[in-house]
Amino acid sequence: MPATTGQDYTTLMQHLHSSYSGDTIAAIATPLGQGGIGIVRISGPQAGTLARRLFRSSSRTFRDFRPRVLHYGMVTDAQGEPLDHVLAVFMPGPHTFTGEDVAEFHCHGGPAIVTAVLEAALACGARSADAGEFTKRAFLNGRMDLTQAEAVAEMIAAPVKGGIRLARAKLDGELGRRIAALRQRLEMVRMKLCVAVDFPEEDVECLSPQEFLDDVEHVRHSLQSLLRNYDRARCWREGVLVVLAGQVNAGKSSLMNALLGRTRAIVTDIPGTTRDFLEEQLSFNGLPVRLVDTAGLRESGDIVEQEGVRISRDLAAQADLVLLVVDARLGPGSAEKELVAAVGAERVLLVLNKFDLLDSPEWDERDEKDNRAGDTAAPLSGCAQVRVSAREGRGLDALVEAARAHILERMGGGEPAAGDVAPNLRQSMALRDAEEELRALREDIGSGVPYDILGVRLETACAMLSEITGETTPDDILNSIFSSFCIGK
Repeated sequence: MPATTGQDYTTLMQHLHSSYSGDTIAAIATPLGQGGIGIVRISGPQAGTLARRLFRSSSRTFRDFRPRVLHYGMVTDAQGEPLDHVLAVFMPGPHTFTGEDVAEFHCHGGPAIVTAVLEAALACGARSADAGEFTKRAFLNGRMDLTQAEAVAEMIAAPVKGGIRLARAKLDGELGRRIAALRQRLEMVRMKLCVAVDFPEEDVECLSPQEFLDDVEHVRHSLQSLLRNYDRARCWREGVLVVLAGQVNAGKSSLMNALLGRTRAIVTDIPGTTRDFLEEQLSFNGLPVRLVDTAGLRESGDIVEQEGVRISRDLAAQADLVLLVVDARLGPGSAEKELVAAVGAERVLLVLNKFDLLDSPEWDERDEKDNRAGDTAAPLSGCAQVRVSAREGRGLDALVEAARAHILERMGGGEPAAGDVAPNLRQSMALRDAEEELRALREDIGSGVPYDILGVRLETACAMLSEITGETTPDDILNSIFSSFCIGK
């Protein structure tokens, strides 16, 4: 039961390096489309040679690229024909993103231009980069661990500032450092365990059961803390699902239009106008939201409407929050009560709409500030409630804030702060497996299981933590991770 050594990691890296030939790759590093700047990136041993062949400086004194300095001039095709005025830069490895020689052409951002520059690089011997290949080379060349590599994609995909903060902390290596520290602590326990097993006749006990248990529990509690961070951070990284539900003509579509600030859903006085669901992306004061308007809840002989109602109930069951829209003049009925019973009152916010149509709405500034519903409609048991007028656009700010607070309270946290660390789905699955292995190990220690058998669980937990940072991650997992990246990153 030997501890993992640096030699194991070196062997792994040598194996991974053999999976690519170290040739020179090129790709467009900016989104295709019209823009001010488009960047073509080249990485590999021939990056400098290709840059010198394709670039003509506008300076008469230019002899060669000064590392990490932008040079102005003309980029040409493989036959020397001018393509565009550009800024070109050459960055020698290993102190680059990929750890290799890197060259970039910053040209005008038209798709035809950047495509022509890329074709010129390919014609001169570069290979078109695979998805995520630049970042994969950075990982393989030791420029970052796997958690940092994944954070690159998370940074690009972050929908709001909260997601950016979480990705940046991982990109800075904070998660990798924490995982490495926990794994090192387990490795120290493994070393002591080896001594205890190999030299049982020694008078000095090198690892008492209590010391063993304390170390295991420390790591296990740290893993649990990271897993809680995953649950809290999911809403900032992936967004939340908010579903508008309620009976026909309650004003769901009007409310959706009012929240979006534009007409998205058709609104009529005819019951059952919305038969399918409509989905839009928006922000609730910085919280990314998928807002879905669904078909009205009612009994119908129309097969299409029946299917719409079924989908509505399914979406409500999946939602992080259901905005249950009710006509304030009528109050909630049996359909609303059934929905609340099905999804749980803790995931429902009762929205009393059309408050402006009441005979005596008594809508003064104080009530609008705290958005109290008063005795207008009997509340559903356990449901928080707000009141709005979708037609007049009143009460919307209070509704957004109430929905945001409701979601964050359920998910156990507020907006991420600088330095907060949260694993992604892959990392959390490995953390959960490691935590379960340590939980079983704790029980085995208490049951007096021999040390040599306990070492198997300890080794498994260490391997799971190593998989997170990429030290023992199988090739198929690595390929899956980097294939999800965009081309050019």
